[in-house]
Amino acid sequence: MTSTLDRTAPRDLAAALPARLSLTPKSSLAGQLDGAWWPRSRDLAAELPPLAAALAEPWGRITRVTVNPARWPSVPRTIAAGGHTLHVGWFTEQHPDKLILLSYTVGRWDLLVVPPETEPGAAARLMAAAAIPGSVLTAGALMADEAAIGRGVRDAVRRETTWESEGGACMSPFGDPLRGGAHPLAGNGRW
Repeated sequence: MTSTLDRTAPRDLAAALPARLSLTPKSSLAGQLDGAWWPRSRDLAAELPPLAAALAEPWGRITRVTVNPARWPSVPRTIAAGGHTLHVGWFTEQHPDKLILLSYTVGRWDLLVVPPETEPGAAARLMAAAAIPGSVLTAGALMADEAAIGRGVRDAVRRETTWESEGGACMSPFGDPLRGGAHPLAGNGRW
């Protein structure tokens, strides 16, 4: 049996689904970030048009985008988006997990870019943290904090698994709620 890889699948998928965004609410508090974006792939040509479309109403027409090329395998100079052209620039000095959006009429917005391969729980934490009005946390600080949280969760799971595999278990006097059984010392339930 032979299989064929459809190289257009990520582009088609990105165009069919809305952009995953979390934006700071309108406020007089200026922060380091204006929200977060969680793309589905690392294909800028596929991912930027839905992002620009999602931001057209709250922010106006996006005309320019800047990225750090470290996270994007290909950075095209222009991308067609909803009947207009997005001009894409790249700067190695810009944080790799930050996207800058510009509009001639409205201004500039900085978004945290949550890596596409991020686990949904971690992505939710990052998107919520990036949308806090007046936050002084940068893209780099948020990503470092999430890496530490992820390590802590993985370590806790590893410790629990090790504990249980070595015969340790914590029994409740009320039985195991997951298995529904009564504790062996609780008797037959009659008083």
